[in-house]
Amino acid sequence: MIKAIFWDMDGTMVDSEPQWGIATYELSESMGRRLTPELRELTVGSSLPRTIRLCAEHAGIEVSAADYERYRAAMFARVNELFDETLEPNPGVTDLLREFKAQNMPMVVTTNTERELADRSIAAVGTEFFVDSITGDEVASPKPAPDMYLEAARRVGFEPAECLVFEDSFNGMTGAIAAGCTVIGLHPEDVEPPAGVVALRDLHSSNSFEGVNAEMVQQWFAEIRAAKVNS
Repeated sequence: MIKAIFWDMDGTMVDSEPQWGIATYELSESMGRRLTPELRELTVGSSLPRTIRLCAEHAGIEVSAADYERYRAAMFARVNELFDETLEPNPGVTDLLREFKAQNMPMVVTTNTERELADRSIAAVGTEFFVDSITGDEVASPKPAPDMYLEAARRVGFEPAECLVFEDSFNGMTGAIAAGCTVIGLHPEDVEPPAGVVALRDLHSSNSFEGVNAEMVQQWFAEIRAAKVNS
């Protein structure tokens, strides 16, 4: 049985990736060169320092400490502005969270978004569903490193292998697999996930939580764990 569930935020529980995409492209343009779609994909689920670094490298510029703070402030202001327009849970997410909450399932938000913005997204979903949250600026190395998931497992008191992760980004899936968690991916069809990730669409014929209930998730977890043991 699942002992705890770790939930990614952007793109998994809320549809905020379009807003992040707009802000990231605008950030790269402010540095002098718009990111290609392929480079933009590398920033999905990444940390803000890494996103700024990728934009700067693409533009061929150096970013000083003062420059970084200026870009960071502009990025956060723009994302907040876009979030104000629309930010709500993805279909089926709230019902599934509510069901697991009623079963006293420990759930933790694990997001590379910095705390300054993460709390806004968590509140849009429902802070009451989670026993804790860990953000990208609260670990030594954010996704794709495993640090965030290892810390989440430590906080809930279970081994990573006993924990399930829902994640849509390659960076997040990479970190969760490296930590030893069981991972169900909501990644786009054109993204090849790290070895060991099972796609939600392969389990549910959809990349959405609509129609997913706690019993189904427990069964999927058991099947994935059994397949690992037998492989």
